[in-house]
Amino acid sequence: MQVLVTFRHMEATEPLRRHAETKLARVRKFLREPIEAHVILEVNKRRHFAEITLSGPHHLTVNAKEETGDLYSAIDAAISKLEHQIQKRVTKLRTRKKATPPGEQLPAVPARRTAKGAITAERVAVETMSVSEAQKRLARRSATFLLFQNEATDIVSVLYRRKDGGYGLVEPEIE
Repeated sequence: MQVLVTFRHMEATEPLRRHAETKLARVRKFLREPIEAHVILEVNKRRHFAEITLSGPHHLTVNAKEETGDLYSAIDAAISKLEHQIQKRVTKLRTRKKATPPGEQLPAVPARRTAKGAITAERVAVETMSVSEAQKRLARRSATFLLFQNEATDIVSVLYRRKDGGYGLVEPEIE
């Protein structure tokens, strides 16, 4: 990790530089490969400022600025803020749901989270069409099955895509 420490309105001291670098090393537990950190330390009368900008992978840029009466505590507080922001971003990226692939339709009714093994119900519009029309429509979509009313028999049927690339038809047997 590259750490650039800038001192404003004060003398550059090695202990402050080392303190900032060792505290920034704690960020590695959240990011595997932080790219660059820029620490700006400033003294203005009795106010001490620590501003940290961290640039990481996947266009991650995080800023934190703290003001205290002591420069060491300002660095610690700014690092704490950075850790919180990075942890929040990383958690959000890990838990984000993947977007629906192009061409795939979203379900008509939004899915609800249920317990494992529970059954969720979904209402689907059933159109009347021939088996060949249903096959053409399923070929155009990325779905694995299509529910339709067969024109020839007036029975609700299911056309599905088999693993070998072919199609299967499920029709109820009326007794």
